[in-house]
Amino acid sequence: MAGPPNDPVTHENKLLAALPADEYGRLLSIMEEVKLHVGDVIARPDEPIEYVYFPHHSVLSLLAIMEDGSEVEVGVVGNEGMFGLPIVLGADSAPFQTIVQIPDGATRIRADLFREQLDPDGQLYKSLLRYMQAFFIQTAQIAACHRLHKLDERLARWLLMCHDRSKSDDLALTHELLAVMLGVRRAGVSEAASKLQTEGFINYSRGHIRIIDRQGLEAFSCECYGVVKREFNRLLRP
Repeated sequence: MAGPPNDPVTHENKLLAALPADEYGRLLSIMEEVKLHVGDVIARPDEPIEYVYFPHHSVLSLLAIMEDGSEVEVGVVGNEGMFGLPIVLGADSAPFQTIVQIPDGATRIRADLFREQLDPDGQLYKSLLRYMQAFFIQTAQIAACHRLHKLDERLARWLLMCHDRSKSDDLALTHELLAVMLGVRRAGVSEAASKLQTEGFINYSRGHIRIIDRQGLEAFSCECYGVVKREFNRLLRP
């Protein structure tokens, strides 16, 4: 429970943890803690968003799905932010599918109840505007990364983004999931993962990746990882 107005809030989601205790307290009665599992569909394309989610150490992927059924990741949400920005913007849906890629917990709030809490003078609303800017930068940089950078560099960037948001060096990731996230064939994923393993950055076996040289992985990754991380740190600092 939240304490007096000046007490700090303790929460695994950074947006919620940054709220004043009194503002956080007003949200408590409409919050719900849930477990998220790999492959859970949080929202479907063009369907009303029922809940906004504040991940703990779970990681959500926003996927663009084409007419031929091909998919590619266009955004990542973890404990630095929230899923449900269309609600903040006054919409109720988006043309993307959102799934769980790394399992853990999340705090969720019904979209209609959350919309009622969006006070332009409140800290939550102000923090969401800054998060929105950071998220837009992330999606734009990911688009550029897909087009311009080598697959092994993109995989390094993606693993670093997941590692930042997860609570473990061990990531349960299948060939199929990695191929969807990066918009490539499974054979390409195997080749890129083998390269990172040969360089000594990861241990890789089917369905499992362990980060063993974080510093080396950062140095190997394309510049997109650093660009996005710097913007998140700048915009979302306490």
